[in-house]
Amino acid sequence: MDPFDTLLRDVRAEGAAFGRSVLSPSWALRFTDGAPLTLCVPLRGEAWIVHPERDEPVRVRGGEAVVVRGPHPFVLSAEPRSTFRPDEMRDVDCHQPPGTPTAEPGTAEQMLLLAGAYHVRGQAPQRLIGVLPPVLVVPDDHDCSSLRDYLDFQLGGCRPGRQIVLDRLLDCTIRDWFDQPGAAAPHWYRALGDDTVGPVLRAMHDAPGEPWTLASLAARAGVSRTTLAKRFTELMGEPPLTYLTDWRMALAADMLTDTTVTVAAMARRLGYSDAFGFSTAFKRVHGVSPSEHRRLAQSAGQMAATIDPPSTGPVPRQTLPR
Repeated sequence: MDPFDTLLRDVRAEGAAFGRSVLSPSWALRFTDGAPLTLCVPLRGEAWIVHPERDEPVRVRGGEAVVVRGPHPFVLSAEPRSTFRPDEMRDVDCHQPPGTPTAEPGTAEQMLLLAGAYHVRGQAPQRLIGVLPPVLVVPDDHDCSSLRDYLDFQLGGCRPGRQIVLDRLLDCTIRDWFDQPGAAAPHWYRALGDDTVGPVLRAMHDAPGEPWTLASLAARAGVSRTTLAKRFTELMGEPPLTYLTDWRMALAADMLTDTTVTVAAMARRLGYSDAFGFSTAFKRVHGVSPSEHRRLAQSAGQMAATIDPPSTGPVPRQTLPR
């Protein structure tokens, strides 16, 4: 598994977070749910993204895919305007389970929009999200075209396999954007294709708990320790073992939040011989001890549950605005 797959593993679409809507010629939608990533695909017609971190509206042609990084609200509209009156916009919350809107007679020129929110669990995927621009657009000729068409079909009903397609569509869109000339892809993405650094990155992500040393990583790449250290630092901006430690500590932070694994067991899982060495590394990276991090995460979770308790009944079915 390469770093991209690892980091995207916890970025997942909720099946209920996708909708397909037919919009009238003059429309403006304000996405307010604060999702870390929102995917919008105009299947017919074109649209404009108005985002607070972009000086000018961003054009999205029919068939292109756009990913918007949250949590700021943004506007998707039929016109390239920077400002809208409140009465000109309709708020959208992609958390609501969508229905399947149908076009009215005579609406052949209307916009057909596929939109949905992706949610993130933990610190590890932030390494991916943090390098994305506020708005990224992938042309219609990208490799995701078949997925887009299939997803449009899938959203016509509750068909099996839809969740896999939703997840794959985001994966494919971001990969295609990274592969575009001039895209600001992260160091690790570019380094995956390097004969020396690529195998080492994959080894670290496949088995972060292995007792890796510079020598064992160099052996995996088939080069000397000096060659690996030099090449890795050139491409990644930091030495191999520094990258490994940061990656392990990102995984540890998520394990402390999501599991009840003891610190000692966690240390062994992540390649440390004892809890003391693991705790020292964790505090150096995160500024608090593992037990304090877990306590703070639990307190934050309890507070969130108090503010926004889970629903005990079914959520009313709603569609994106037509």
